[in-house]
Amino acid sequence: MTDAAMTWDGWQFLLPIRVLPEHLDPQGHVNNVSFVRFIQDAAVAHWQAAAPAELQHGIAWVVRRHEIDYLRPAFLGDELAARTWVGEPSGATWERFTEIHRTGDAQVVVKARTVWVLIDANSGRPRRVDARITSALRRHGP
Repeated sequence: MTDAAMTWDGWQFLLPIRVLPEHLDPQGHVNNVSFVRFIQDAAVAHWQAAAPAELQHGIAWVVRRHEIDYLRPAFLGDELAARTWVGEPSGATWERFTEIHRTGDAQVVVKARTVWVLIDANSGRPRRVDARITSALRRHGP
């Protein structure tokens, strides 16, 4: 990550990322596992920035599915940004989209769709996504 500020405009969230040596594979590209971490970090940061503390308490999110398209390589020192936003909730699940682009040339390097499951942190059981949760992450539409 970088020291630059995260931004959120009410429906999408932007997390800056600086590619470090630990993100690389033996070929010198950002490893696919690092991209999964960036996708997760953006989702978690968005939730923490958007949802009030009382809503965050008692709620956990787990991933059911990742769909990732790796479009271009990223390299050591690249400045990236993960832009994320939520799609449609359905019961206890909610889809989330993420695009990671290189800030220098605005090229999208990764596109992802993730299905998250809302969990009651106390019971560990799935919980329906309700209006309070949707309004926290989607203050106004795209």
